[in-house]
Amino acid sequence: MALDPVTRHRLRRILRALGPAVARPPRREVMRAALGTGLGIASLATFARFALPANPALPLADLPLLAPLAATAFLIFSVPNSPLAQPWSVIIGNTFSALIGIAVVTLVPQPILAGGVAIGLAVAVMMLARAMHPPGAAMALAMVLGDDSVRAAGFGFALSPIMVASVLLVALATLYNRATGRVYPFRQPTDRSPQGTADRAPGRRLGLSADDLSAILQRLNLAANIGPEDLARLIGAAEAEATARRFGGLTCADLMSRDLVTIGPDADIDTMTKLFRLHRVKSLPVIAADSTFLGLVRAIDLVAAQDRAGAATGTAAALLDGAVPTLAPDSPLAPLVALMADAHQQVVPVVSHGRLLGLATRSDLIAGLAHTLRSG
Repeated sequence: MALDPVTRHRLRRILRALGPAVARPPRREVMRAALGTGLGIASLATFARFALPANPALPLADLPLLAPLAATAFLIFSVPNSPLAQPWSVIIGNTFSALIGIAVVTLVPQPILAGGVAIGLAVAVMMLARAMHPPGAAMALAMVLGDDSVRAAGFGFALSPIMVASVLLVALATLYNRATGRVYPFRQPTDRSPQGTADRAPGRRLGLSADDLSAILQRLNLAANIGPEDLARLIGAAEAEATARRFGGLTCADLMSRDLVTIGPDADIDTMTKLFRLHRVKSLPVIAADSTFLGLVRAIDLVAAQDRAGAATGTAAALLDGAVPTLAPDSPLAPLVALMADAHQQVVPVVSHGRLLGLATRSDLIAGLAHTLRSG
């Protein structure tokens, strides 16, 4: 039977509302999250069985208690940016919820009623403590389901093993996430500059402060879904993209400096010092014998090395930063603007097939912007 246009439109809206609400993640991220979550909960169960104080009545390795901790592992390994997955939320949320569950099961004998009361109180306390953590509700229920065993264990069970287990999971997530390219715990935005002065960070002097971002999230009831740092990154990326579009079709190759002062990996500190003074540059590209780009030596790192050694010893190979971000010559200016907004990134190497073609500096970027404004 054919549907009329109005019904088809409504049906499409319903199906869209019931469909996935998140983008499909890359396969690498799927494998990273799945492996981390599995390793985390397996390590926790092993640690609990052999290291934590034994409680025959209610061992942590039993499934009823591993279930909420498995949900914790999912959050901190799969979505480490989430405010719900940060250490405060994990440790305080689980511990407070366990304490509430133990108290309720002691005072309320009826299991169904005790479960509802424990979960409701746990949610309220987690929200008031700014420690919202969904597995905490399951933790409170797990304490109720333990019944006589939990009552016999007492409130100390919330500290060991529940709090100890939460701390262990946070430690494992910190090591694993950072080893696989994710930041955890996720930093919160700061209004101070990277140099530690009272000035706000360069990319935020004309934008919204951390308090502004937090207020926006609270007003939109999104504080539990996205942190201020994520919101700041989204705004910054959008502003960088909008700025780059004002440059028209300019690329890094259009702006970069091509006549470069380079050094080899065996250049000594005396040679590098002379080049820094002569050319008044802040970074020297390090090039291998086959012209492969190896990294940058910054003037500030050279000064620090001289201060540590007390004498002019060492080579460029020992001082170079081989992990400096690079861009391709045909890269648009959006990623360049984003890198330049970081006070630590003074110059961006433009590289093609491992060979250094040029350097894009802040002066180059400012000159390009000035040209665009004059021609516009």
